[in-house]
Amino acid sequence: MTEDEAYMKDYFYFCDAKVQKKFHIRVMKKIFNALLALCVLLLLFICWRSIQDDIDFQKEVTVRENAVKARLLQIKAAEEEFKIQSPDAAYCDSLWKLVEFVRNGRIPKVVKEGVLSDEQMEKGLTEASAAAIVNSGDQAAIIANGLQGFRRDTTWVVLADSLFGPGFNADSLRYIPFAEGDTFQLETFLTVTRSGTQQYVMECCAPDSSFLKNMGRNGDRLIVNRKQLADDMGNYPGLKIGDLSNWNNNAGNWE
Repeated sequence: MTEDEAYMKDYFYFCDAKVQKKFHIRVMKKIFNALLALCVLLLLFICWRSIQDDIDFQKEVTVRENAVKARLLQIKAAEEEFKIQSPDAAYCDSLWKLVEFVRNGRIPKVVKEGVLSDEQMEKGLTEASAAAIVNSGDQAAIIANGLQGFRRDTTWVVLADSLFGPGFNADSLRYIPFAEGDTFQLETFLTVTRSGTQQYVMECCAPDSSFLKNMGRNGDRLIVNRKQLADDMGNYPGLKIGDLSNWNNNAGNWE
């Protein structure tokens, strides 16, 4: 090999090594950039997942709270109807008895057809007297008073169907939704108002620890935080209707 040939061989070897080095650097840059992009995407996903988990958790809390509120309002409706039909105007003091009342009870329903005109009322007709004339079956009196289309009938219908619709499961009133068998806490009390009148009050409660159970660490933390806040403010740590110490027309504590 001549000196020129050796020189050219070394030259091309050096150039080839330089090209390979540049190519290697470009490849490494591309790999680094790809890894960096993947890290950025991973961090974005982690942030999104954290935010989405909080949103999903709050949605689940809202779903559970709304279900408990709806059940409490059903208990309120049943209790107020029980009080209407109670000889002592008392609330039901037992969830078992309230369930039986809803399952087997009846409620009056007035069927109304026709209205009294001003002229009829000026002649002294009232709802009660007009109904009495119609119910007597005296056709002459009915025609004379213009009550042919007037009707006032009272029928007794199934309580559960009337209050909650057909197919309602009365047993469900006892149980707190999402609480795995925990039941509501129901109490009634006979209080005396400032005017000296005796008055029954009621309170039905569902603690946070029942309907927020099994929601993971966030749920456990929320239960503790809510209880601490309720204790600090002198409130009940959960959802409830009514109040034994302060009559409030059986309003919910979320209202």
